[in-house]
This record gives sequence, C-alpha cells and structure tokens, in this order.
Amino acid sequence: MSEIYQIRDQNAVHFLTFQVVGWADVFTRKCYRDILIESFNYCRIYKKLKLHAYVIMSNHVHCILSSDNNLSDIVRDFKKHTSKAILKAIKEQPESRREWLMMIFKYHAKFTKRNKDVQFWTHENHAVELSSNEMIESRLDYIHQNPVRAGIVEFEYEYMYSSARNFSELESLIEIDVL
Repeated sequence: MSEIYQIRDQNAVHFLTFQVVGWADVFTRKCYRDILIESFNYCRIYKKLKLHAYVIMSNHVHCILSSDNNLSDIVRDFKKHTSKAILKAIKEQPESRREWLMMIFKYHAKFTKRNKDVQFWTHENHAVELSSNEMIESRLDYIHQNPVRAGIVEFEYEYMYSSARNFSELESLIEIDVL
C-alpha cells in the first residue's frame, strides 16, 4: 500500500476513492447504490462521520470526508459493512450478472491475505488530505464533474447519486455536512 495515500491526520478533511475490484460495474443497480447511501447515513448518525461531498459511479465512489473520531476506523467499518451487504444482495436478489460478479470477486481475493473467499473493494482508498481551500474546490469540482465527464448527464446537478444536488439546493438522497 502506498505511504503517500494514507490517512495520517484522523481529524483532517480527506478526499477518498473506494473502487470495486476489477472495476466491476456493480453500482449500475439501484439496490446496491442504496446500500451505500444507507451506510453513509448510518455512519453520519452513529459514527460521527462528516460527509462533505460524494458521487457514486458505476464502479467507484469519490467522497470528501472528515470526522472528530478516527476516520480510518470509520472508513474500514463502512467498507466492511457495504461489502458484506452488497455481496449478500448479489447472492439473494435477482441478479443476471451474479456468476460473473462472483467470479471477479473470487479472483481478486486470491491476491490478498486479508480475504479468504471474495474481495469487493480494493484495499487502497487513495486518501488525499485537503489542506487548503484550493484543494477542496478542485476535488469538489472533480467529484461533481465525474458523471458529466462520463457522459451520464449534461449538468452535474442532474445526477441523483451526487452531492452536486445538495450544492445546487435540489432534492437529494442524503444530507451532507458543510465544510
């Protein structure tokens, strides 16, 4: 794991990326995106996570987070819970890609000692401490422009699974914390 992209100051504001192994397009299904939204909500309420910005793309999540508690622990718990919940949903709900997805998750588990059978998220979070307003603004723009650059929407506020809607004062799926 790269020493450059680690959370050193547990109380600082960080830009993070959570990537599904093999870049598998899991979040094309609403039920899996909703697990992430529910988990962000839970962490905000019960673990004191501050969610400042986010976007959920088909195979990764970008977010700006902070906490008065240990941010690394919250991120670890978030990823552990969401991976278990999504894998359970893949196994139990109608899913035409079940075999293909499970093949990817089993394949990637072979390359780590942390997981025995399957791996959902990569272990790297690409954490970048945002130490200036310029860095925050740059990452906010990057996050909110992600669905535009991907050709999913024309304007950032049109994408439902992004805090761009919060910043545009539109109906959104989750409350965010002001920086």
